[in-house]
Amino acid sequence: MTDIVNGLGRTTAYGALGIVLLILGIVLVDVLTPGRLGRLIWEERNRNAAVLLSSALLGIGGIVFTSIWTTYDDFAKGLVSTAAFGMLGLLLMALAFLVVDLVTPGRLGATLVEPEPHPAVWVTAACNLAVAAVVSASIA
Repeated sequence: MTDIVNGLGRTTAYGALGIVLLILGIVLVDVLTPGRLGRLIWEERNRNAAVLLSSALLGIGGIVFTSIWTTYDDFAKGLVSTAAFGMLGLLLMALAFLVVDLVTPGRLGATLVEPEPHPAVWVTAACNLAVAAVVSASIA
């Protein structure tokens, strides 16, 4: 029974950390793009913003999953490493977004919140997932 209670506690801690990292991902995408992300997605039904946010959330989820899967035997060390790799993933995704914005014509943030679907959103989404895959591979 102790193993179950211990497992539930660890799951709760990792789950809470994962939620915090996902919230930070939402905030990061909101900061990088013009307009209010919640309004763009839920009120205006903006597909571009939804695809961008979804890719960031999937990326962070993949990083957190990999970090937990390969976690240290020491619970505290595993929790700290998951937080560190999650934050690094967020920072690298933001950097990749800014680099793509720098090397492509126009303002990427503005393009991504246009009401019409835009191919640039798929490039940015793929970039988010690629960065997350690199971070996940480095963990494993």
